[in-house]
Amino acid sequence: MPRYFVDPDIASARTIHTDYYTSPASFESSKEKIFAPSWQYIGDTGRVTANGSAWPFTLLEDYIDEPLLLTKDKDGIVRCMSNVCTHRGNLLVYEPCKLNQLRCRYHGRQFGLDGSFTSMPEFKEVKDFPTAEDNLHQLPVFRWGNLLFGSLQPAVDGSQVFGDMQQRMHWFNMDALQLRADLCKDYTVKANWALYCENYLEGFHIPFVHAGLNQVLDFGEYTTEIFRYSNLQLGIGKKGDSCFDLPASSPDYGKEVAAYYFWVFPNMMFNFYPWGLSFNLVQPLSVDTCKVSFITYVNDEPKLNTGAGSGLDTVELEDEEVVENVQKGIRSRFYTHGRYSVKREQGTHHFHSLLAEHMNK
Repeated sequence: MPRYFVDPDIASARTIHTDYYTSPASFESSKEKIFAPSWQYIGDTGRVTANGSAWPFTLLEDYIDEPLLLTKDKDGIVRCMSNVCTHRGNLLVYEPCKLNQLRCRYHGRQFGLDGSFTSMPEFKEVKDFPTAEDNLHQLPVFRWGNLLFGSLQPAVDGSQVFGDMQQRMHWFNMDALQLRADLCKDYTVKANWALYCENYLEGFHIPFVHAGLNQVLDFGEYTTEIFRYSNLQLGIGKKGDSCFDLPASSPDYGKEVAAYYFWVFPNMMFNFYPWGLSFNLVQPLSVDTCKVSFITYVNDEPKLNTGAGSGLDTVELEDEEVVENVQKGIRSRFYTHGRYSVKREQGTHHFHSLLAEHMNK
């Protein structure tokens, strides 16, 4: 495996080596080094509304491919756990349902909705049974409003990952967000997942690629702030455009903020607009293909399709064209590294630094 180096001094640094976007070995290694220890979006509380609800899903399908299960027990506690029976590995729940307990359809092993083993037929003669290994593996769940996040083997607590964003957006009513399935959409992009993320992480390209978006953002006031596992691009609107009505408790009070663009390592984008949240999830499929899911949560419908939060499909297609051409370009024998704009590419430098840090562990 190659070792990756990104100089912490952005003025001296070169971009991460292009091997990261083209090497099958790096793509495979990223599963355990980057994605398994990271926090990932696992849905929202709308998946398990009633007590006794169970919702099976696959984490990062076609990449990590981990079968998981959301449950809500009789006390209203939401949990995430393995959806694999600890007897012979059968999937426990095949489709969303309501139930009082989990029962494997293969040999009848039963579990509570908290994942604890309860019974197993024909096992009286088995020695040292049951043990903790017979319970379903539990994943930690981090909840922000109605949004749920989990991690297969968290390297850090969720508060360290999401805390900076939560603090900045403390005034935003996350509990009022409503999923709008009719406004959600998936895009297949013929580019490495990291190329898509790094394109998101700089506003440098906006005047050159996004004519419509450039009309509503004041590019001269566009700034980036770096945190440990996340960063923020602050989109300042032009006079008269749709902007947030910020409370005095916000550090941005007095500014015409049209959008908060938060990225959370490694593959999540939280785009806050006056109408709600456009959450983007970038899912690796192959070394040169990814799926980008736009998941739309609305809390002020009359403001939909206004300001920076309008025309998102157009912006997405413009980004796709660019990153797909970059995927072709980085295969060139004449390109291995680039340099960073100190003023405009702090987010991309931050991302590359985190990639190198995790890949070199």
